[in-house]
Amino acid sequence: MWQRVLLCLVAVVICTIFTAVAYVYAKWSKIDTQEIKAEDLIINQEVQVQKNEEVDLGEGFKNVALFGVDSRDGNLGKGNRTDCIIVASLNNETKEIKMVSVYRDTLLDLSEGTYQKCNAAYSYGGPITAINMLNMNLDLDIEDYVTVDFGAIADAIDLLGGVEIDIKPEEVNPINKYIPETANSAGKAANYVSGPGLQTLDGIQATTFARIRSTAGGDFTRTERQRIVIEKMFEKAMTADLGTINSIIDKVFPQVSTSFTLQEILMYASAYSEYTLGENTGFPIDKTTDTISGLGSIVIPQDLTSNVVKLHEFLFGTTDYTPSSTVQRINSNIISRISSAGSSSDSSDYSGDDYDDEEYVDYEDYEDEEVYEEPEEDPVPDDGAGSGNEGTGSGSEGEGPGGDVDEGSGDSGEEPGGDTGEGTGTGGGEEGGGSGGSDMETGEQTVME
Repeated sequence: MWQRVLLCLVAVVICTIFTAVAYVYAKWSKIDTQEIKAEDLIINQEVQVQKNEEVDLGEGFKNVALFGVDSRDGNLGKGNRTDCIIVASLNNETKEIKMVSVYRDTLLDLSEGTYQKCNAAYSYGGPITAINMLNMNLDLDIEDYVTVDFGAIADAIDLLGGVEIDIKPEEVNPINKYIPETANSAGKAANYVSGPGLQTLDGIQATTFARIRSTAGGDFTRTERQRIVIEKMFEKAMTADLGTINSIIDKVFPQVSTSFTLQEILMYASAYSEYTLGENTGFPIDKTTDTISGLGSIVIPQDLTSNVVKLHEFLFGTTDYTPSSTVQRINSNIISRISSAGSSSDSSDYSGDDYDDEEYVDYEDYEDEEVYEEPEEDPVPDDGAGSGNEGTGSGSEGEGPGGDVDEGSGDSGEEPGGDTGEGTGTGGGEEGGGSGGSDMETGEQTVME
């Protein structure tokens, strides 16, 4: 009798295990997985030696590349621009995670001596090329990546019940301006932000908050917002119940691409409650900006080697790191590239705003963003005497220095001063001003910042 009972118990246990495994695999099958072969990775020779000797970048740290792409069709591979590039480093002993945003306009070697803005790497060759770009220029040993589109971020935030963020007064109008485009891309409702202050943002609001760059600091402050949103999501996820996590998996996994295997994910997931978020920063740490012929508005590392030394100290606590010969060579080439090119603007003017109009040299797979139509009424109108009927702004055809011009329309003037206004393209074909009243709507190119 006891043998039959034992056999029944074993059968139940086996069935339970197989059911659990089948369940997990069913969830995992939703993710777009891409195997990265060792021979396809570029890790600088000196770094590889250190890795083998478990020095600096040894078994103590796991470095992962996180990419946020502006995908409109569900494709997470090459051809997408990376609005978000983050190196996440997990200390396997302390379970602390540090994040470093790599400014997307940073002039780096994409591969084989091609010096461009670093976010062109993903567009040109997908995650492998982008990982290799980070490894080559920063002396890292990244082998894995996670890519999401911004619809996935919005879905996750909504399922977590929103995230609490303190909105600054200067951020309200830019957020509201681009909420319709974000909502349209994600297939969600557009709810505007009513004003500044600490408040709970839904997925569309928080995602748009993480993408705006028209406030002071341009792309530098945008990367800060991206890290804030990630931190708030992390905090909410740590206290979420199993049902919420399951809903996130079902909804978000189909919008994720990664090189992690199921076994690796299960290993890291088993210790998720022990993880803590540490400090975060941006790279390059010491930087300048300029507009360079053939490159546009760029971020320039003020000596790449010293920046890499500071990066390794920040991530790994090393104080005597010596950058590899590859990093030193890249640094010399950046200096040469900048000195041989003509500067066309004051570096203090940098905001990264010419990004949307610019095509990357040598990258034929690059596709321009689609445009969207702005709402008829400004959700947060300014006080003014009237509004102009028409504005012409920059875009694809027409007039305006620095680029082609697109036609835009302003609200009709119902109060005194509502005369027709003509816009003039400025700043690389991005904005057109108008006259006819202090509340004049400007005709603007409606490309997502």
